[in-house]
Amino acid sequence: MTNIAFIGTGNMGGPMARNLLKAGHAVTAFDLSAAVLDPVIKAGAAKASSANEAVKNADVVVTMLPAGTHVRAVYLENGILGAAKKGALLIDSSTIDIDSARAVHAAAEKAGFDFLDAPVSGGTGGAEAGTLTFMCGGSDRAFSRAQPVLEKMGRKIVHAGGAGAGQAAKICNNMLLAISMIGTCEAFVLADKLGLDRQKLFDIASTSSGQCWSLTTYCPVPGPVPTAPSNRDYAGGFATALMLKDLKLAQAAAQNAGAATPLGAEAMQLYALFAAKGHGNVDFSGIIRMLRGEM
Repeated sequence: MTNIAFIGTGNMGGPMARNLLKAGHAVTAFDLSAAVLDPVIKAGAAKASSANEAVKNADVVVTMLPAGTHVRAVYLENGILGAAKKGALLIDSSTIDIDSARAVHAAAEKAGFDFLDAPVSGGTGGAEAGTLTFMCGGSDRAFSRAQPVLEKMGRKIVHAGGAGAGQAAKICNNMLLAISMIGTCEAFVLADKLGLDRQKLFDIASTSSGQCWSLTTYCPVPGPVPTAPSNRDYAGGFATALMLKDLKLAQAAAQNAGAATPLGAEAMQLYALFAAKGHGNVDFSGIIRMLRGEM
């Protein structure tokens, strides 16, 4: 049994922490919101009054926070790096800007800690089922130490490279996802206009050159994939606001790196428009409604 501190128990962090409990680990949890912390405490975690209290006896620290500013605040400036016990492994599964990830990496290394940036893919469903993909950046030693813990929360654990590589992989993946979802939505919008049955388009495209995850696993029209959010009026899943956050991170990284990403830029603009219409909490596949002209 490993003593694990889990900081940030929201829509993703909560089920991840509960999976660690199910695996037999001792978990001490903290979140600023009592509403999202309580289910983890009821599942068997110990309750901490602060992030620093949560980590003081932990062998492993896992953080799942909204943005780079939060990660910097929790780790730096009299944060986790000053409160964690010597030799603790630090894992940040937040999706944040690469500069913040590398800054915390550098500070952790200077303080003598192994640190891993390990953002995830798989959404809330993957977090609940323990089938997430972890994209990890850090040293070979940090990855080796983290893998047994991450395997209790995910199905695929990938060492993407050094400091910040996990974040780089995450934003590239999600930029591609956003682009492919918009393309999939446009195909169904056009099919409707042309009088083509949606199921027929799905049956053909899902086994042809148009096949992609946005179609076969997350189909944006109800019916062909019963588990997709389109069958639940686009509730749950991966919120548009979160997709927009990742697209903004991708565009900032592209600008800094001098990379041409015109489709990524256009996807960001479309999701910004969709969110501005009041649909930030709607699953990102719901953008098909805007493309149909329904809103």
